[in-house]
Amino acid sequence: MIRAAAMVVLLTATSMASAQQEPLALAIETTQGQSYSLSIQILVLMTLLTLLPAAVLSTSAFVRIIIVLSILRQALGTAQTPPNQVLLGIALFMTFFVMSPVISDIHENAAAPYMDGSLNAEQALEAGIRPLRQFMLDQTRESDLDLFASISGRTDIETAEQAPLSIVIPSFMVSELKTAFQIGFLIFIPFLIIDLVVSSVLMSMGMMMLSPMLISLPFKIMLFVMVDGWALLLGTLASSFYT
Repeated sequence: MIRAAAMVVLLTATSMASAQQEPLALAIETTQGQSYSLSIQILVLMTLLTLLPAAVLSTSAFVRIIIVLSILRQALGTAQTPPNQVLLGIALFMTFFVMSPVISDIHENAAAPYMDGSLNAEQALEAGIRPLRQFMLDQTRESDLDLFASISGRTDIETAEQAPLSIVIPSFMVSELKTAFQIGFLIFIPFLIIDLVVSSVLMSMGMMMLSPMLISLPFKIMLFVMVDGWALLLGTLASSFYT
């Protein structure tokens, strides 16, 4: 899947540069090997575009960010505020911010040389996967790698760098889910305390028919605003990928 996504990026970057090629030729022999014509590149590009959302979800920082933001909304008790579109927008731009060093590395070492003709498609693909693979390994727990290596029956993997993408990607996703829920647990604690205090006060006053969630909501929003919660949360999320 990651190879498909990388090929999408490479084909998109080179489609304009290949506009002078013969459209009916299926393949062209070059000094770097066999290169496919523009018509075939566009056909493959349109086919692989359907895999791009799944590749972005499974190989980037998006999973951790969107889960933490969703847990925050649940902890605040606001059903649809912020709305899903706002959370997705924040998660996408935060993902781009976190992944910008990786994207720059892919452009400098894979996309740009491929556009210049100094690398063929296979070489550029390998060069583009390398920084993304390293990013995933940096965020992946060794226990998760061992788990999927054991499930796959691979006994020849001694280090994380030897693990294939078929093991690295699911291990990375499981590690991201664990990290996201750990951060979500810490987010829930102060808001849970507010709910417990409000519930105890209402019970002591005999107001059992009044919803504690309705009373605690403004206090939770006030607390979140007073501590500059958005800046604190997003800053912590971004820094969590570099520690």
